[in-house]
Amino acid sequence: MAVKRQEAFMGKFARPEVVVSRCLGFESCRYNAQTVPSNFVSTLGNFVNYTTVCPEVDIGLGVPRAPIRLIALDSVVRLIQPSTGLDVTEKMNAYASSLLSSLENVDGFILKALSPSCGIKDVKVYPGAGKVMATGKDSGIFGGEVVTRFGHLPVEDEGRLTNFVLREHFLTTLFTVTRFRELNLNRSIKGLVDFQSDNKLLFMSYNQNEMRAMGRIAGNLEKKDLNEVFDRYAPHFYRAMSTPPKHTSHINVLMHGLGYFSRYLSSSEKKFFLDSLERYRQAKIPLSVPLHILKSYVVAFENEYLARQTFFEPYPEELVEISDSGKGRALK
Repeated sequence: MAVKRQEAFMGKFARPEVVVSRCLGFESCRYNAQTVPSNFVSTLGNFVNYTTVCPEVDIGLGVPRAPIRLIALDSVVRLIQPSTGLDVTEKMNAYASSLLSSLENVDGFILKALSPSCGIKDVKVYPGAGKVMATGKDSGIFGGEVVTRFGHLPVEDEGRLTNFVLREHFLTTLFTVTRFRELNLNRSIKGLVDFQSDNKLLFMSYNQNEMRAMGRIAGNLEKKDLNEVFDRYAPHFYRAMSTPPKHTSHINVLMHGLGYFSRYLSSSEKKFFLDSLERYRQAKIPLSVPLHILKSYVVAFENEYLARQTFFEPYPEELVEISDSGKGRALK
C-alpha cells in the first residue's frame, strides 16, 4: 500500500501559473529585435502554464527601439529613453499596476535579468542620459512592482536560475506554492492537516520554527473558524519557503529519516549512508545521492508516512538538472 501511495502522490503535480518575460524565447521583442532563449524556461514550459509579458512593447514602444534606462533625477529614479528624452515612468507604473492587479492565479515569475523594466535587482542606474557610467543599482520599474506585490512567491530572473541552489529553491517553492493555492480553493481542515503532514520534512529542511508554528495552527486545537485557520497559516507558510535551506538542514532531515530504519539496517549499511552524508557535506556529491539511498529504504520497508513526503520529490523529476553557474555552494 505504501508504495502505491508514494507513486500516486509523487507522480502528480498541478501545473503552476507562471508569468514570464516574453523575450525569453517566446518572441523577438527586445530593443534590438532579438530574443534570449533560456533552456530552463523552455523545459519548464512542459510542466507549467505561462503568461508572457513584455512591458516595454506593451506600453507602446516599438521593435526595434532605442534603449531605455533607469536615470536618477533629483534622487528619484525615472525610466527614460536617452536618445529621445522620452520619460515612460508613469506609463510603466500604470501598466504594472493594471496588469499585476488583473492576475487572478499566479504562482511565480521568471523575468529578464538586468532589464530596466523587468529586472528584479542589480539593474544599472545612471546619473544622466549621456555617455556616463552607472552610479547605482536598483530593480526595474515593472520587476520592482512584482517583488513588492508578490515577494512571497518565487520570483527570479533567468540569469540567477543558472545557479543550482537558486534553481532548486525556485522549483521546490513554485510547486509547493501551487499545491497550497489549490488547497486554498477547496479549504478544509483535513486538507490542511494532510498538506502539513505530507510536507513536514520539506518544511523541516527549510525552517523548523515555522514548521512547528504551522503544525500548531493546522492542528486547530482551539477550534478556530476554517478561514481564520487558513489566514493564520498562510504567512507562516510563505515565510518558511522564503529562503533556500542550508545543506546542514538537509543533513538533519536525512538523519531524521534514517531514524525510521535504523533498527532494520546493518552496521555496514548505516556506515554507507553516513559516509554519503559526509561526502555531501563536503560538496563532493549532490543531495540526490543520500536522498535516493533513503528513498530506497522507504520503498524497501514500505514506510507509508515517509512515502507521502514531498521532500523526496518536491517537483517533477524531469526538471532535475545538476549544472551550475559555479556559485551554488557559496549560498549555503
